[in-house]
Amino acid sequence: MLLVSCFYEALLIPFEISAFTLVLSFWSEDVTKPGAVAGVVAGVIICYAAINILAVRAYGEAEFWLSGGKVILIFALFFFTFITMVGGNPRGDAYGFRNFDNGAAFREYIATGNLGRFEGFLAALSSALFTVVGPEYISMVAAEAKRPRVYIKAAFKMVYLRFGIFFIGGALAVGIVCNSRDPKLADVVLGGSSGSAAASPYVIAMQNMGIDVFPSIVNALMLTSIFSAGNTYTYCAVRNLYGLSLEGRAPKFLRKCTRSGVPIYCFCVVMIFPILSFLSVSNDSSVVIGWFASLVTAGGLIDYLVMCVTYIFFYRACKAQGVDRSKLPYTGWFQPYCAYVAAVWLFVVTCMYGYTCYLPWSVSSFFSQYSMQLFIPPLFVIWKLLKRTKMVKPHEADLVWQRPIIDAYEATFIDPPSGFWKEMVQLVGFKRTKGGQDRRRRGSSVVVV
Repeated sequence: MLLVSCFYEALLIPFEISAFTLVLSFWSEDVTKPGAVAGVVAGVIICYAAINILAVRAYGEAEFWLSGGKVILIFALFFFTFITMVGGNPRGDAYGFRNFDNGAAFREYIATGNLGRFEGFLAALSSALFTVVGPEYISMVAAEAKRPRVYIKAAFKMVYLRFGIFFIGGALAVGIVCNSRDPKLADVVLGGSSGSAAASPYVIAMQNMGIDVFPSIVNALMLTSIFSAGNTYTYCAVRNLYGLSLEGRAPKFLRKCTRSGVPIYCFCVVMIFPILSFLSVSNDSSVVIGWFASLVTAGGLIDYLVMCVTYIFFYRACKAQGVDRSKLPYTGWFQPYCAYVAAVWLFVVTCMYGYTCYLPWSVSSFFSQYSMQLFIPPLFVIWKLLKRTKMVKPHEADLVWQRPIIDAYEATFIDPPSGFWKEMVQLVGFKRTKGGQDRRRRGSSVVVV
């Protein structure tokens, strides 16, 4: 399944590059011309290559500053939503939750009545599935984090807050500012729009209210968010492919790393995928985005499904071997029940999310929605048959692995772990620790593999 995850992440890179080009078209439609599109695509690919060919520190620094743009963007949109809904807009219209009145929160789609509202929910779910990714990528930097048990644990604890604010809060804000029957929005969803960045629900709402400057600010910040996402997918795809090579599931030559620890051949393989974004040169960027979105959505669903199944097996192994989960650096809530519920729900959604290809029947739509479902199960069976692998029994699972190496590695640190605010203060030059952060004892030869 790591191969599927790697393929999924690699395909998301050209998606983000195409989206980057689409947002740029907000300021000038000239960006949509073949020459301009090719130039933008090439420039973004070069930037991704430059950041990821350097050490993980370069990636971390880039993501730190780029993520700042994401945070500013989301809170700016939240403030925009609240201020305008209470009347702080050029029209003085305190519209509040008007867009949720008279059943507007659950619109009918295709059919009518309750069935139509259910189909409307599925249609919205299909779009949302593609965007709800990201928390699992925190684990990708665990092998290169200086204090994985401390910093990765803290990062995962923030996942709940991130989901609540960014995903749920963002969806609520979109529903407040933009009516689901807005002609511009409907035109985009039905494929009749030219596909410019003005298709954003927030930008549509701003234009409807007569706000001129803020849309440009929003799209500028959106560019940083899109660039950051593509950069993250590049990093994760390279590390996933490297992990496959270490496990013997990919060619051994991919294990080659530079002095700074970058898997150079894995990097070269992954950088082939961004070339697909040049499809935007001969096709509309929004069309290309639709292709990639349909192709990788199921991959994301299957990734989450496999995570649930993996956790269930891990939980069973802990029970069989008498491992106290409360002693681990991080423990999930309400387990294993949440894992079972999530696995069943994800399986159902994976089978149903592309139902529109049957109404009416469309061969091209079917393969764009269900390619991953048709590809992954046979791949799993073929691997099992060729490699003759077996399911690991709970009492046979290795729950120790390289823990002694990690224990020895963390014992070499002199300074206690630094918190978020301490790092922020030191970042701007105050109270810097002599010798840098996370100093280690001299002569330490512990290497984390």
